[in-house]
Amino acid sequence: MNPFLRFLSELQDITLMIWSVLVGLTKSPRYFKEMFQQMDLIGVGSIPIILLTGFFTGGVLTLQSYPTLAYYGGQSETGMLVTSTLIRELGPVLTALMVAGRIGSAISAELGSMVVSQQIDAMRALGTDPIRKLVTPRIIALLLMAPLLTVTADIFGIMGGAIAGNQIYGHDYNVFINSMRNGIEIEHIIGGMIKPIAFGFIIGVISCHKGLGTTGGTVGVGRSTTNAVVLSSIVVIIADFFLSRVIQTVLVTRY
Repeated sequence: MNPFLRFLSELQDITLMIWSVLVGLTKSPRYFKEMFQQMDLIGVGSIPIILLTGFFTGGVLTLQSYPTLAYYGGQSETGMLVTSTLIRELGPVLTALMVAGRIGSAISAELGSMVVSQQIDAMRALGTDPIRKLVTPRIIALLLMAPLLTVTADIFGIMGGAIAGNQIYGHDYNVFINSMRNGIEIEHIIGGMIKPIAFGFIIGVISCHKGLGTTGGTVGVGRSTTNAVVLSSIVVIIADFFLSRVIQTVLVTRY
């Protein structure tokens, strides 16, 4: 198939799936049990990797930025640089990439396996809507858990930056904290919460779409999983640019 036509076809499938999710939210039954299970899998299960990613990202930011700031006599502003960078950009983006790699692949593989083993067809035959039972709980769980995981990454990133600055460069904790407080603004926090919600939605939609579109048996499951992770990561990075521009324009003007 022509790449452009294939793109339009996938865009149509994704749009129809999103519409089915939205319509399903207004009707019964609602599968709260599945949603809470996915929240536990996504949120609690992702905490270790998010903690490590956030902590060492903050440490690297301090490690790389402190000497440059010290050269210009601005080492006291290390906390502001680390905090603003984490909250505005690196926290949401790195969290989304970690979630895409861990959760996006799991969702695509699970749904793909159900497709090739004809479990999805069996659900339809029994009168159960697979979108409502399988897709909606996963997307809602991602929408709820992605911001919480991002906040966790931000907090531990700031801790990592403070510890790295103190242990490596002897930077005082109080100076770091005061600089951090001066660097946090309301638009940074708002933008840092809007982005993970959008990223969680992107990861959920793409992963579910790729999983449900699996063909070619077990080989197709691996292919769908790879495509889900790669496409989710690319779209997250692209969306980050446009979201940053919109947030910058709207919030800076307002605040």
